[in-house]
Amino acid sequence: MGRLQSIWVGVFLFAGWAQAQSPPGTARPQPTFIGSSVCATCHAEITGAFNKNAHYKSIALANQPPERTGCEGCHGPAYAHVNAGGGSATIRSFKALSPTQVIDTCLSCHAKDFPRANIRRSAHTQADVACTSCHSVHNAATQKFLLAKAQTELCYGCHTAVRAQFAMPFKHRVNEGVISCTDCHNPHGTFSQASAMGTRSRLLEATAGGEQACLRCHTDKRGPFAFEHAAVRVDGCQTCHVAHGATNARLLKRPVVFTVCLECHNGAGGFGRNAGQNSSTGILTQSPSHNMADPRYQNCTTCHVRIHGSNADARFLR
Repeated sequence: MGRLQSIWVGVFLFAGWAQAQSPPGTARPQPTFIGSSVCATCHAEITGAFNKNAHYKSIALANQPPERTGCEGCHGPAYAHVNAGGGSATIRSFKALSPTQVIDTCLSCHAKDFPRANIRRSAHTQADVACTSCHSVHNAATQKFLLAKAQTELCYGCHTAVRAQFAMPFKHRVNEGVISCTDCHNPHGTFSQASAMGTRSRLLEATAGGEQACLRCHTDKRGPFAFEHAAVRVDGCQTCHVAHGATNARLLKRPVVFTVCLECHNGAGGFGRNAGQNSSTGILTQSPSHNMADPRYQNCTTCHVRIHGSNADARFLR
């Protein structure tokens, strides 16, 4: 059947449906919502596979108004579209919508979904990334989440520097499929408080207790500890570690351990270099007995093994 014939069949079906809704002796109404069965006459390639789509359930939900049901739940009333014989100007075409309009349309149903609750304030939305930039309702590459591409490829499309980091000798195994980007990040926005490390801008996911996503896997670092390492508790894991990939086995920001430690223990305000034992914290910092030029002292964690926190020693010793 040609496209023109399909359109006329759709119009015929629509006319019959409208006539059936008219009580005897009354003028035929002009409804705006016509139902998904009419859409199928022209868009069979979409509706034929739609029963496998996560949005299919909206067609069968009982007691839902027309504007939340089937094709018209997303594309709006189709009466004018059918009456005009098709055309993107007579229907809500997502290709023609602005990012804000796309998000408004999707949130008409998804506004109460917790992972998306903060999407209007997310870094993605502020960069004009819309739902359809990542998701494809009709031609999804993955049935889960209806992603337009495999998740890693989708994220790498914009975050090219991150792709390079995952090619480092030591990295989290995202490319291997062990974990995914969304295990640590919430692309729809996060409620985590912004910090010096830019937590909110990085869309870092948080646990139910407000802790960093790292602690979901690295549970031995969670604590609470009797003696906290302030850098860990206040600024978080990214004070010392690079999350995606690095040239050293512990994903440290610098090649060797002591250079990471010296970022804070640098002598400023008597905290660090040649300071001896800090009277307020009891932390033994660099002194003549801790000469960092001596290779014996260049791996701080040889002695300070509980660097993430300790229940036995304020200096994080064994």
